[in-house]
Amino acid sequence: MWRPTHPASTAARDLDQDAHRPEGDLDQLGIGSMRHRVVPPIGVDGWKAQGLFISEQVTDEEVCTGPTLSQPVRKNGSRDVDPFEYGEALSWRNQSYMNDIADRCAPSPHPLSMCQSRAAAFGYPCEEYKVTTEDGYILSLKRIPHGPHDSNTSTEMRPPVLLFHGLMVDGATWVMSTPKQSLGFILADNGFDVWIANSRGTNSSRNHTSLSTKDPAYWEWSWDELASYDLPAVLQFAYDHTGEKIHYIGHSLGTLMILAAFSEHKLLDVVRSAVLLCPIAYLSRTKSKLLKLAAHIFLAETVHWLGFHEFNPVGPVAHEVLSQICGDPEINCYDLFSAVAGPDCCLNTSTFCAFLEHAPQSTSVRNLVHLSQLVRNGGVSRFDYGNAKDNMKHYNQPRPPPYNLSSIPNHVPIFLTHGGEDYLGDVPDTRHLLRTLVKKHNSDSIEVIYVPDYAHADFIMAYNAPELIYGPMVDFFKRH
Repeated sequence: MWRPTHPASTAARDLDQDAHRPEGDLDQLGIGSMRHRVVPPIGVDGWKAQGLFISEQVTDEEVCTGPTLSQPVRKNGSRDVDPFEYGEALSWRNQSYMNDIADRCAPSPHPLSMCQSRAAAFGYPCEEYKVTTEDGYILSLKRIPHGPHDSNTSTEMRPPVLLFHGLMVDGATWVMSTPKQSLGFILADNGFDVWIANSRGTNSSRNHTSLSTKDPAYWEWSWDELASYDLPAVLQFAYDHTGEKIHYIGHSLGTLMILAAFSEHKLLDVVRSAVLLCPIAYLSRTKSKLLKLAAHIFLAETVHWLGFHEFNPVGPVAHEVLSQICGDPEINCYDLFSAVAGPDCCLNTSTFCAFLEHAPQSTSVRNLVHLSQLVRNGGVSRFDYGNAKDNMKHYNQPRPPPYNLSSIPNHVPIFLTHGGEDYLGDVPDTRHLLRTLVKKHNSDSIEVIYVPDYAHADFIMAYNAPELIYGPMVDFFKRH
């Protein structure tokens, strides 16, 4: 079992000076001169008045029957029903805040690939490639080279962009909704050559040159390896095929990977700019009580010590893991999605139904151990093997080396978004990240959008994200 080899980082204590700062007060962070906008927290009615509410209205009977979008679903929040009644409390599908809607979604994962199930359904061309990492993992890489109605199908004049997903999902998250609301389709329609990554362990990237997913060695990786192997492999592949530097878009764990690489001055020769959608790096101030409790009782470490290596969020191991913490009255296991990532304001039912056909997916237990270390320790470091001897073997030093995010070159254009209801990329931790990034960063090379009502999934699935987030993002790419 892993145990911390040193006290919590001073980075956690440094966050206190940001914890109670007003949301719009960024001047004290030293970023007052950069491009920064705060979306007013005026709710759905206010967004309707501004033309930002664009989903079509349908009846409950039409929910999840096709690409038509439905009314937005608001968080229930009710605790009147015993979450352990009927044995459903630990089901991501039935006990999300959309449990009443999810029951009407498809009862099983979608049998087709992203290209077949999402892109082809709307007439988009979609190519599939296999990319092998230096450590032998065979990754699925999708490509949408242009929109369905483009007369010029050449990719020569189309800037390439790579999208990398977050934890326990895959690349299908970028095309969950209609062409007017899915970032992958929007980029293709706006003249970009779109590449969509799928990390090791996800449904379409479970092959290896010598290992099977049944081998414990297959799962001996964390986000360290995603940053060191998966990310360079797919970026280099796209760069070699296009001959141009790549605009990068990461969500959640996809942001941590690029930040880690940039901090070691890697991939700068193939990346043109970076978009960080609700970035996670510093995690010690997470608002998720579930994640905090799991980290501080060393739950992931215990699971690994018991001999489990793959973590399937809908499997029996996950059921046992969650049963250990769902007895805490402060943790709402009736609403697991919100308990982990925050109460999303702006999802609609058909998009969420599509999400449930592709997620949640497996990750490694070791990856969860590494993320738990970030929650406990406050800094951003490589994987801690739990004792000085093993750390010396891997790093030639008794403690895991930190990723120095302040060393990220100041010329890299960065577009960062975060939300006030995000439990993972919470405001104090994100402010600390911003303060770290902008110490030396060029003010005209970093842009920030803060949406008070957004939680973690809103940035990739909200019905009004095209206006609030994607439009400014495309403008950012055109400037850089």
